[in-house]
Amino acid sequence: MKYIKLNFIFGALLFASTGSYAQQEVIDTAAFSRIRKAELSSSQIPQIAHYLTDVSGPRLTNSPGYARAASWAVATMKKWGMTNAATEPWGTFGKQWEVQDFSMMMRAPYNAQIRAYPNPWSPGSTGLLQGEVMIITSAQAIDTVYLNSHATGFKGKFVLVTGEAADYKKDFEPSAERLADTALANLKDTYMVSRSMIDMYTTKYLKIFKTADRILKNAGALAFISAGRSNVNGTVFVQGRYGYKLTDPETVPQVTMASEDGQKIKRLIQSGQKVELAMSFTDKTSTEDTNGYNVVGEIPGTDPKLKSQLVMLGGHLDSWQAATGATDNAAGCIVMLEAVRLLDSLGLKPKRTIRIALWSGEEQGLLGSFGYVKSHFRDGVKFTVKPEQAKVSAYFNLDNGTGKIRGIFAQNNEKMKPIFEQWLKPFNDLGATTVTMANTGSTDHLAFDWAGIPGFQFVQDPIDYETRTHHSNMDDYDHLMIDDLKQAAIIVASFVYQASIRPEMLPRKPLVNETFVFDGF
Repeated sequence: MKYIKLNFIFGALLFASTGSYAQQEVIDTAAFSRIRKAELSSSQIPQIAHYLTDVSGPRLTNSPGYARAASWAVATMKKWGMTNAATEPWGTFGKQWEVQDFSMMMRAPYNAQIRAYPNPWSPGSTGLLQGEVMIITSAQAIDTVYLNSHATGFKGKFVLVTGEAADYKKDFEPSAERLADTALANLKDTYMVSRSMIDMYTTKYLKIFKTADRILKNAGALAFISAGRSNVNGTVFVQGRYGYKLTDPETVPQVTMASEDGQKIKRLIQSGQKVELAMSFTDKTSTEDTNGYNVVGEIPGTDPKLKSQLVMLGGHLDSWQAATGATDNAAGCIVMLEAVRLLDSLGLKPKRTIRIALWSGEEQGLLGSFGYVKSHFRDGVKFTVKPEQAKVSAYFNLDNGTGKIRGIFAQNNEKMKPIFEQWLKPFNDLGATTVTMANTGSTDHLAFDWAGIPGFQFVQDPIDYETRTHHSNMDDYDHLMIDDLKQAAIIVASFVYQASIRPEMLPRKPLVNETFVFDGF
């Protein structure tokens, strides 16, 4: 995820009494050892990673790239011998979209290549577009009074939003890191977004964005270009605010540019130079199939009394468009697919059925996982619980980049802390030591948590997720840490298997009747 990446701290970690749940867990360490040995000797992670990224391409929801990845995952799970492998519709998503051709050049005062990428769901150009550049500030870009009063000046222009130059002092700081013991000991709530924040975005800011885009289109602007301060050193962060819904209005072509190019153009204009750009942009948009699809597959449980129950694991398969979504979130899907492959290939016999789910629409507000949860577990309006909800022991998610697992967020479920501490002990030597009561948000375990099902996200080393790869043009296979993914697969496979053989289902938090935080985002 996500547009909104805000860290809110809601207090100290909770260390409440664990009561009867602090009992000794019976851990199948022999199975854990077999899983570890198999992964370290015959991992398939590089091959899975190659097919989900290099072969499939960008996996924007409903795009041909997403369809390629989903089809490959289904076929591969069937080849491994898993059951019920299929794509499953979760509801209406919207348009199918992909870039077919894009280039941008500066034509005056001289010819130069421009580093830029089209925003997802942006309409293409009708042939070659060429014209002068008009610069506005980020504040002016959302000031509809200003835009209306200057509308006549936008006709036939590339409207470029750029502000102050980036602070390159940060180049002297490491762009990648691992979590120190002090950081692990002091984990706070991360990526948490409130319902009021979502409501403010959808009712206020999104409406402003749409009004501003309509003004530019009606004024005859050639394109809208953003060159933010974070798009530096070859890294350009590219995503779309809206445009995938069938009801979304068409805009002028929208593009994200490298900060250095934006600053150069700004300086040239300020010194009195005439700057012209030329852009060629062909997209393919279709409404042939507007459904969104998740990918599911199962390893059947073997215990006559428990096989109707589920242990679920997953991550979101969709990505943004400027790269192949390797760390966000092919990495999570690679690990989850490798985990079920390990369990199946080793002939381990889970008592409960293990179900993997690879979600779509996560980047637009957890659409695939929430749609799935509404279909199977809980009504999104009445909040009534469906029979299947009582049969899910837990859901495990991975979606914070390529870094190794360092622990797990207990998601404020105090009864889980002593259980997970015992489960993690065999992996302390792999660097996984932390069970935090803190919450993490903005990814797919939240849909399960909302439905009253224990849903968990693992704590991961950040590596260069936030600084370089997350939603950027750098999010390719080469930024995957293959050994970290192997470590994660060992731990995920072991946790899922342990949950499947545990005599009791995992303890739950009280069910809360409230609107899902991302509903309507």
